[in-house]
Amino acid sequence: MLIGKWDEAMYYVLGDPTTKPKGYDPMTEAAILWERDSSVSKTRYNLSPFAISLNEILPGLLEKLPPTDSRLRPDQRHLENGEYELANAEKLRLEQLQRQARKMQERGWQPRWFKKDEDGCYRYIGGKMIRKILLTCLPHPSSAAMIHSNSLQNQIVTRLKLGSPNFLLNTHPPFGDANPLSKERNYFYVVRDDLLHPLVNGNKARKLDGLLPVLQRYSVTDVVTCGGCQSAHTAAVAVLCAERGIVSHLLLRGEQPEILTGYNLISSMYGNVTYVPRTIYANREEMLKSYAESVAGNNGSVLWLGDIIEPSSATELSTSPNFMQMDVSRSEGNHRRNILVVKEGAGDSVALLGVIRLVEYLSHNHLLGKERPMKFVVDAGTGTTAIGLGLAAHCLRLPWEVYAVMLADKIEGYRKQEVHLISEFKKHFNIEFIDEIVNRKDAGIVNWVERGRPRKFGNVLEGEVERCQQIAQQTGILVDPVYTLAAWETAMLLSSNDAEEPEVALLHTGGTLGMFGLAQRYKNYFGMLKKGVF
Repeated sequence: MLIGKWDEAMYYVLGDPTTKPKGYDPMTEAAILWERDSSVSKTRYNLSPFAISLNEILPGLLEKLPPTDSRLRPDQRHLENGEYELANAEKLRLEQLQRQARKMQERGWQPRWFKKDEDGCYRYIGGKMIRKILLTCLPHPSSAAMIHSNSLQNQIVTRLKLGSPNFLLNTHPPFGDANPLSKERNYFYVVRDDLLHPLVNGNKARKLDGLLPVLQRYSVTDVVTCGGCQSAHTAAVAVLCAERGIVSHLLLRGEQPEILTGYNLISSMYGNVTYVPRTIYANREEMLKSYAESVAGNNGSVLWLGDIIEPSSATELSTSPNFMQMDVSRSEGNHRRNILVVKEGAGDSVALLGVIRLVEYLSHNHLLGKERPMKFVVDAGTGTTAIGLGLAAHCLRLPWEVYAVMLADKIEGYRKQEVHLISEFKKHFNIEFIDEIVNRKDAGIVNWVERGRPRKFGNVLEGEVERCQQIAQQTGILVDPVYTLAAWETAMLLSSNDAEEPEVALLHTGGTLGMFGLAQRYKNYFGMLKKGVF
């Protein structure tokens, strides 16, 4: 056992002193190891000249030391040089700067994952796991929605004040500290996701945001998917796959139109289009499987997302999906074709990741923030985007409500899809707070609302084309009569003059190219847009 003081003397004792009788003094048997030389002149803090010399900066050493080396501290240099008054003054100066910096941090800094309750205790507010998943599964930079401005920089959210008969447009609405809560509520925000890509709808880009890393991670060479003749989904798959050197095979329902236009034209230009009779298309899964196997041939392999993403183990928590490891390579020496089948609309749990990333970005303090109550409005085809918005708001603990305008199904179908996607997401990513969503008995995380003028999906009613024209001319924002006009009208209805009501935000999902196909189908309605001829 060692006994002593570092600045006086050190001793050692053989054996274990704890086994000795009570009152035993180990110093009676201690042997000296080292003793301070009493002849050495004392220095500040009793440091010997030898100890001080250890920190001496020798010639040639200064240029090699990193700037953070403690030997470069002015107070330490003064101390070792015997300049005690200068050392003390410098030390006091540094401590004062540290106290000032700490006060500034306390005023402006807030914990990211915790919030202080009224009793002074910190409570976990969620969101950490979902952000880990986004960083793991979506490593590439976020394709954040752009802000409506002349330079089209950053994230754009436009604010529209309701007036009669026109809208009052604010393309640079204040956010964060510069955005005090207004006493009026007769306005709504428009998140311009329609500006994400010149040819791809915003909601389609969001869905594929989570799928594209999977394609590249597992060396997918071909993608097979399906959709209608004017499918925004197939056009998005064709464009985004072509941009990454992946071949797309698009099975379109029905017959080839006489004139290719809109999404059909984009699908034909960027992908390999095959028109499928409606009787065969009715059995989509068998159709996709058969076609994918024909593309794969004898040497290729056919994958479904369910083959790649395995259910999480019941005993293993993970911050990333359990992807099945596959020995595939896109090197020049390996010509094996790996075909991935993506179902119609890309309505898989992986598609929720892109929407969740959008919500996480919008919740930054310089945009909508985490404290401001919001009503988010979106049009619902398959309902995937709306479910992603609701799931993100719940996992990130945001005071946001999601309103989805039902266009292609009844409320029972959408609620069934909501339960299915949430269950699949939990199974694949094993994230916190999902159980309470799956097991809750209330209406769920999305408010499914009827369209103001219900109709069979895809139909356009009289006066709606002119309404889209009016909105475009007054705001510079183009909506289409099938999808985004429904969300626009709902956002107007939810916008209230009551200052106690949450603010309203419309997610503009796109649809510009869809207008070309509608113009062919509804020639009478679009023909009424003609004005006088010069």
